[in-house]
Amino acid sequence: MIDHMVMISQIIIADIILSGDNALVIAMAAAGVDQKYRKFAIIMGLAMAAILRIVFAVMASFLLQIPGILFFGGLLLCWVCWRFYQDIRGHSQSSEISADTVAIKQATPLGQLKRAMIVITVADVSMSIDNVVVIAAIARDDMALMIFGIALAIAIMALCAAVIMKILTRFPILAYAGLLFLIYISLDLLYEGGLELIHLAGMV
Repeated sequence: MIDHMVMISQIIIADIILSGDNALVIAMAAAGVDQKYRKFAIIMGLAMAAILRIVFAVMASFLLQIPGILFFGGLLLCWVCWRFYQDIRGHSQSSEISADTVAIKQATPLGQLKRAMIVITVADVSMSIDNVVVIAAIARDDMALMIFGIALAIAIMALCAAVIMKILTRFPILAYAGLLFLIYISLDLLYEGGLELIHLAGMV
């Protein structure tokens, strides 16, 4: 019973951290989209993240056997961080967060939405893999715990994304804090995945 409660606690903590990250990415990307498309960007981002988590949960045992899967997720997240860095820099040049600094003034609302959805999709793939791998590692063969973890992750994202987006659009400077946090998560994934690859290569 105690062990079961410990696993539930671990899943809750992991979901708060990892799903919170995903909600942050969705919110940051949506904040760069024209106001009339922001709600759509958030809904689509959350839907993709939810579907990917369910799909990856079904494939959990397979994912856990792929060496360096977290390293791959870290690389994807590095690309997301780079895009957000461009967005933030564009904000300092144009007084509003954009979806892409290269065409910040020329971008149409649909163009902004398209670029935001690309970023959200890549981040959703990376973070969904990360979230499911962690939950599967904690839950092991307990399917009920796995379902609980995935459902909680989706609920946290749904609750957090809209709130974070409103804060970011009102206080764009806070995007720097979000970027630093995402960089930390990226480096953590690269470190853990890198250790797996090194171990696999027999270098440890």
